[in-house]
Amino acid sequence: MRIVDARHGRDALADTLQEALPAGSEVAVLWRDTYGGVAGSASLGASSSLAHRAESLLTRDPLTIHSQRIEGSWTTSEGVRVGLAAQLPAAISSETREMWLALARVVIGAHLVALRTLARAESLEKSERLQQALFEIADLAGSDLELADMLRRIHTVVAGLMYAANLYIVLYDDVRDSMRFLYFADQRDTYVAEPDRDIPVDEMPNSVTVALLRHGEPLQGPSAAIRERLGVPRDIQHGPDSEDWLGVPMRRDDRICGAIVVQSYDRPDVYGEEERALLAFVAQHILTALDRFHAREELERRVEERTQALQLSNRDLQAEIIERQRAERLQRALFRIAELSITSETLERFYTQVHDVVSDLLYARNFYIALLTDDGERLEFPYSIDERDAVREMRKLTSGLTEYVIARGRPLLADRKRIQALESQGLVRSRGSLAHCWLGVPLFRNESVVGVITVQSYSPAINFSVRDQELLTFVAHHISIGLARKQSQDRLVAAHAELEQRVESRTRELAQANAELLSQIGERLRVEQQLTHQATHDALTGLPNRSQLLDRLSHAIARAQSEPQRTFAVLFLDLDRFKLVNDSVGHSAGDELLIETGRRIVDAVRTGDTVARLGGDEYAILIEDIDGPQVAEELAQRVLRALGEPCWIAGREVFPSASLGIALWHPRYRTGAELLRDADAAMYRAKSSGRDRCAVFDEAMREEAVRILDLEADLRRAINGDGFVAFYQPIVRLDDQRVIGHEALLRWRHERRGLLTPSEFIGVGEDSGLIEEVDWILYRQVMDELARGGEGYISVNVSPRHFRSSDFADRLLRMIDQAGADPHRLRIEITEVALLDDVPRALRMLRTLRSHGVLAQLDDFGTGFSALSYLHRFPIECLKIDQSFVSGLVGDTQPESVAVVRAIQALAGTLGIHTIGEGVENEAQRATLRELGCTYGQGYLFGYPAERMRVTPLKLVVSG
Repeated sequence: MRIVDARHGRDALADTLQEALPAGSEVAVLWRDTYGGVAGSASLGASSSLAHRAESLLTRDPLTIHSQRIEGSWTTSEGVRVGLAAQLPAAISSETREMWLALARVVIGAHLVALRTLARAESLEKSERLQQALFEIADLAGSDLELADMLRRIHTVVAGLMYAANLYIVLYDDVRDSMRFLYFADQRDTYVAEPDRDIPVDEMPNSVTVALLRHGEPLQGPSAAIRERLGVPRDIQHGPDSEDWLGVPMRRDDRICGAIVVQSYDRPDVYGEEERALLAFVAQHILTALDRFHAREELERRVEERTQALQLSNRDLQAEIIERQRAERLQRALFRIAELSITSETLERFYTQVHDVVSDLLYARNFYIALLTDDGERLEFPYSIDERDAVREMRKLTSGLTEYVIARGRPLLADRKRIQALESQGLVRSRGSLAHCWLGVPLFRNESVVGVITVQSYSPAINFSVRDQELLTFVAHHISIGLARKQSQDRLVAAHAELEQRVESRTRELAQANAELLSQIGERLRVEQQLTHQATHDALTGLPNRSQLLDRLSHAIARAQSEPQRTFAVLFLDLDRFKLVNDSVGHSAGDELLIETGRRIVDAVRTGDTVARLGGDEYAILIEDIDGPQVAEELAQRVLRALGEPCWIAGREVFPSASLGIALWHPRYRTGAELLRDADAAMYRAKSSGRDRCAVFDEAMREEAVRILDLEADLRRAINGDGFVAFYQPIVRLDDQRVIGHEALLRWRHERRGLLTPSEFIGVGEDSGLIEEVDWILYRQVMDELARGGEGYISVNVSPRHFRSSDFADRLLRMIDQAGADPHRLRIEITEVALLDDVPRALRMLRTLRSHGVLAQLDDFGTGFSALSYLHRFPIECLKIDQSFVSGLVGDTQPESVAVVRAIQALAGTLGIHTIGEGVENEAQRATLRELGCTYGQGYLFGYPAERMRVTPLKLVVSG
């Protein structure tokens, strides 16, 4: 606590000490704390000389004793120096003097203790206010507020800590050299912030804010003094000058990314060191809040894009469904018309049934069929149903709408306005009630118009469309055929008696045609049913497929939402090592296993449960109306036991197993896909725990999924930045510890979690496919390191993913050429899996690289096949003995590990290649490796991975 000098102020302390002296006495007391600050108290009317006298006593003890003056000085136990002077109107006794001095010591000591307590309370209160302010800023950062509202509330929080009536916040983009005013609040400056507008820095050469960003350190003082200090000319466009101005830059790592500024127009010296430190502390929290806000905006944007894509896809799907339904209705209508032309007893019955068919396709409350008579002079209406014109009599051809369609031989779709236009042109003359919308389509026979089929509406609410016209035209063609067929039948029935035999023969022919048509109709219906079944069932097992399962899940969710007491669960099952069956005994045997698996699951579940195959070796089970999670777990164990029973597939006895995940219903779920997703996540948890078991999805898995999602986002950002670095671990010669090369190891400098090893992010990188990009970043750094020269080689790890790419070798060689590196100093480390995945392609790549000087080393040797039968085929320069065998060279497993390493040495000697022992951590392991013939070693004994390579030999005491 630094005490402010208050020697000329009147204080209760001096008054209290004066009361113990004779009337007319004067008292002055001063003290200096351990920080050098001076404060004090003087009685009313005390002279300045008395105060100066007390101040002089702070540096020395009293020299003499005066009869009318009392002086004293001392240092308290807390290290506070006190000086006391009192002027008396008359002399007092020495006893009174000593008693008063003792009293003064006690009173002054108590006063200083009270001051310290008060200062500590003020400090605690200030810390509490700061902590509360930071909590509020953090809460605002995670809230759903708009950016402007959030910054306005942050301004309110800052104003509670210091004078901040005038405050603004800017963000700076050092790549584009531009800035944005996110927030601007000022009592005099009328500038209005535009948060989305980028302002190039070149447009504001005389801005103090730009100077602050360039300067990179906090600035405080009158704005005129700051401009003079930084060489910034006065520019009235940037607002009025302030009496006190405080600006603090916001940093992200070593980059300036913005600033926060407060200023006072009417009060100088408002801001000090404490306000500067406080504003800098708050600035970083504001930056964190902005980062969280932008991250949330980005996430919301991605969710919105995904939602819009799903909505568009759903819209297209709905349109396709509607179109298919329409096509099905039309197809049924055509089948029906074809059937009616054969089965209807009379033409009147045929017309009535045709009307019913058309009514199923479009609005046909007002419907009639008009036909030309055989002489072509008259128009008859064999069928007419109309709300207003109940009867239509036969008439001679006139200029009506029906005759207009017959004359033109084309359909006519006309509303009231179009009809009036035709009438005004003299082309038609309306007959009967006036229609609001009229649609007529010609009926043809042998390319000649023989009639018209018509629908019409008398209400403005009902209008026909071009689509209706196309539909009625298509139907009319089939009606024409059916009508001709029906009229032919009637003419045959009315034929002469002598033609009875011919009629009878024709009838048999028609009966046969009818039977064939009915057979075709039945076959088509059967095909439709088969297609419907195929659309909702798995073709191999006959089980419901994903589409049907999601439909049933939607119904289950709807029931659970309307009846909270009902609950259900989804089980997601995946066969363990199913690929081994396909690879060993063929895909047909794999299909047999999939069918047998589906049968066993169905036998194990309850009646009413849904078993579906989702594809591949994945199955899902929907169990409804359960009492709790124990029911789902018991059923899961029953299914696993059933699957664990041996079975014969392709003449081989196999013992299948599966991993199973369980997702229980919770009101947070909105779709069946979400339940399947979480059950799938639980299944992977069970598989990673050892397979042949089940796991229940819980909040820990949800948090893990969110963590992986965040880590993947960080990984993508790190790829675009400079977060990945190469660390180098030396590879030495075992006999003299001379460094002969280094292995490049990947490290990630995470902005929050620090330095990460590949084991902490390699899984996310493999799943997302980003690890290949990360590898190429590492390769680029290694090439740059090689281009700088030096001795020894550098080896890089190449995953099997790269060996599946046919252009890996060419791309690596191009990178070497572009960097100007020596290919003879580069080694690639590969695993046995990469070699055996595609032997011809791996052999081509290794030979191509070797022809350019890049040699290959086999990593983790001894943990896979490790056989001469394949190893001698590849151009391998070195075998790296796995560290699991090196660690076993000392301890209980020494005999087994020594035997393995000796075998590896023998194999390497046969192939004429050298070996490197990995994971050497102590002298005993090094000595044993030398005895067994191993030439080189790598491990913590020789050096830890570091950003810089070591070329000097390690100083070790070598035994023997």
